[in-house]
Amino acid sequence: MQGQSKARSLDRAGGLRLPLRERPVLLTAVVESSALPPDHGREVAFAGRSNAGKSSAINAITGCAGLARTSKTPGRTRALLFFGIAPERRIVDLPGYGHAAVPEPVRVGWRALLTRYLARRHSLVGIFLISDARHPITDLDLEFLSEALACGRPCHVLLSKADKLSRSGWLRAAEQARARLSGLPVEVGVSPFSAHAGLGLSEARGRLLAWLS
Repeated sequence: MQGQSKARSLDRAGGLRLPLRERPVLLTAVVESSALPPDHGREVAFAGRSNAGKSSAINAITGCAGLARTSKTPGRTRALLFFGIAPERRIVDLPGYGHAAVPEPVRVGWRALLTRYLARRHSLVGIFLISDARHPITDLDLEFLSEALACGRPCHVLLSKADKLSRSGWLRAAEQARARLSGLPVEVGVSPFSAHAGLGLSEARGRLLAWLS
């Protein structure tokens, strides 16, 4: 990377060519659909259960440590966070789901916002769903993917924290995840991923560019 330039590119192995900002910037935090930013350009969203490793995945894929921050209280983040990574190109950090401590009124509010976002956002061109490789794909993951696919959103699953498994372990986890997702109406890709070890990082960056280009 050119540290002194106004624009940068992620690693060549990842295939990224967009003129990315030196550091992505937080554009806005949205808690109601009326506050969504202008719906033009292209954006890719990151979704997943609380504690699945979503923030670490965002930071690794963008190459910006600390960009997405993990709340000390799982389920606390209530907003859709929009980051600008290039002109007319954004990534969106969706609230983590599935944490039992979240009050039901808050959960209902999240649900309504996400439903509107998935159904109506023209600039949303792809979604990464982050799922901990050490645990099976959950019913909540399937529910989210089903809704996203029904809205015509391409999805790809990153099995995070794969470095905590042996190679045979994360290969088996990927096979089991594909079997679990086989009943969905549209094929969803699955990749082992580790923000810490870099496993699957180039592939994830390449897919991000493919969606944003």
